[in-house]
Amino acid sequence: MSPSLSRRAWLRQAALYTASPMALNLLAMQQAAAASTSGYKALVCVFLFGGNDACNTVLPLDAASWAAYEAARGGGSDPVALAAPGTPARPGASSVNARLGGVLPLEPVTALPGGRQMALHPVLGTVRDLFAARRLAVVSNVGALSQPLTKADWTAGRGSRPGRLFSHNDQQAYWQSFGNEGSTQGWGGAFAARAGASNAHPGLAAIGVNGSAVWTSVAGLPGGQIAGTGPVRLGGAGETLLGSAATRQALLAVAGRQRGNGVLEGDLAALTQRSVGSEALLSAALPGLAAGPWSSAGAKTQAADPLLQCTDPLSGAAAFNPLAGQLQAVARVIAARSALGMGRQVFFVSLSGWDTHDDQPSRHARLLAQLSHGLGYFDRTLSQMGVDQSVTTFTASDFGRSFVSNGDGTDHGWGGHHFVMGGAVRGGELYGSLPTYGPAIGNGEFDSTDQIQRGALLPSTGLASYAATLGRWFGLSDSELLALLPALGNWPTTARRLAFLG
Repeated sequence: MSPSLSRRAWLRQAALYTASPMALNLLAMQQAAAASTSGYKALVCVFLFGGNDACNTVLPLDAASWAAYEAARGGGSDPVALAAPGTPARPGASSVNARLGGVLPLEPVTALPGGRQMALHPVLGTVRDLFAARRLAVVSNVGALSQPLTKADWTAGRGSRPGRLFSHNDQQAYWQSFGNEGSTQGWGGAFAARAGASNAHPGLAAIGVNGSAVWTSVAGLPGGQIAGTGPVRLGGAGETLLGSAATRQALLAVAGRQRGNGVLEGDLAALTQRSVGSEALLSAALPGLAAGPWSSAGAKTQAADPLLQCTDPLSGAAAFNPLAGQLQAVARVIAARSALGMGRQVFFVSLSGWDTHDDQPSRHARLLAQLSHGLGYFDRTLSQMGVDQSVTTFTASDFGRSFVSNGDGTDHGWGGHHFVMGGAVRGGELYGSLPTYGPAIGNGEFDSTDQIQRGALLPSTGLASYAATLGRWFGLSDSELLALLPALGNWPTTARRLAFLG
């Protein structure tokens, strides 16, 4: 415990940590700073709300899997199935995926077992280039799974599986907190609280862009929020309210004052004071919108900045990419790290619309184009800032989707593929096990040990292993990760650490 932390302050802090085992474990860990948390590091979670269709994001190309894929997704006038590698784009075709052309072959540095090959959706050209430059890795078939589970276990009803497996709210909560809907403790916030001993301002250690997120929340650590253009101000857009600085200061004083002895009133007042204080600190330190490599020269707004515009893969029109806008805000906060005295930070950005039950060919292509553009923009920006080795960006989503098409889209699934990007990432590789698809055998079942009902992927890599690999790079020890991620202990030691980060 810090010598400057009074007994009264310690008791107050301890009271905040009674909400969960994760929080209790975190309190015990925070009393000593680890040597591995020197320097600056940041984790950036890119959450794809709605459930990304992994089967059309990263695709196995072996003959058996491709035949099963085309059979399950190739029906209708505008099929969900993508075109085979090398298929030329047909701009005038009625089918969206025919207009896009064939999938993009991806060649990992280490050959896949059995000589298998894989590919990416046709709009993921920037992701392919990042992969080839060894700045991005693919982590295959990750899912909400608390312990290893085979298809035989699934069929027999053995083993543990998450509650309400195909529910958006519950699976979003699991991915962010390892709990069901209503969970309030996120593993991103827990990582920041544990590894952030060198942070001068804890309130700026875990930041959500354009809204709050469970992932950045943990008891005792005040999470922060910013908009895509910068800090959110209370009581006016500038330094005045109704044209008066004094009026704004009076409003802030009222909002942060506790009048009674109620616990909730006290918490609200304290939260307001922290929010106002964090906003003031961030506003003073944050570089301008056009002050660095995150912006085009002369750009006055995000919407007018060519760097933040993504080309629609179907119309060819360029438009503002909201994901790139959020990542620009993250880059600006990272640029202020020294002025703010920050050693560890986590950020949460997101893109919605991935629940593609209908019109999937068009919707999925546009969303993946935004993701690809956003990742490319962020990688270039961080490299130009000289911090790309210190920032790791990764994707997350509710779940994957069904292998079979519903005629116009896909339904809720389970396992999914994810991207991890950064200068410290051992890129150009696939980590985990690339699933093999099998033919339909009736009753919604498929002849593959990697697929369950409607062909959904049975995860081969648990979320705990994915999170632990990120946490270890961030500066947490194995014992700390086991305490913060209880499900990690259910996996063999060899499965707890993936190799995409050192």
